[in-house]
Amino acid sequence: MRLAYVRVSTAEQNEQRQVEAMKRYDIEKFFIEKVSGKDINRPKLQELLEFAREGDTIHIHDFSRLARSTKDLLDIVEQLNRKGVHLVSNKENIDSSTPTGRLMLTMIGAINEFERTNLLERQREGIAIAKREGKYKGSKAITIADFPEHYHRYMTRQITKSALARQLGISRPTLNRLIVEHESTAGIIHNG
Repeated sequence: MRLAYVRVSTAEQNEQRQVEAMKRYDIEKFFIEKVSGKDINRPKLQELLEFAREGDTIHIHDFSRLARSTKDLLDIVEQLNRKGVHLVSNKENIDSSTPTGRLMLTMIGAINEFERTNLLERQREGIAIAKREGKYKGSKAITIADFPEHYHRYMTRQITKSALARQLGISRPTLNRLIVEHESTAGIIHNG
């Protein structure tokens, strides 16, 4: 499907300019949000990310409409890549399904990865010190016995990711990890 995410910062702003710019792509479903880009709670964005499936393409006017920061953008792009969903940004002229688009996103990602590696190194050093002093406990692994059934319900769009996480009593990141582990164990491969 060809999907579009449109966001304006305030209720007074009009999303029509972005909608008009998307018309040439024959968008099949719009997700329109009126919320500040700084706001973490973007329900329409979450709905879009849960709705999109392998082979879909998401169109945006520009990266600032989609993400609050470079890290936020890369997290969203990574999530879309895992699902086999392409991203097209009109203003930046980047299409994640093309070699040039992937190169541009890779360059942005490389800079972010450098910063992240430095952060993780400091974190590992801190954990090593905490373990040495007996202050680090770690977390327990979460498993769900009938997860393949829940996975099937999600993949066939019977339930959203947020609703499934709530139903299972786990966080979205934990559910994402369980999905990746299940796909890896079951040998499920997404193209893209």
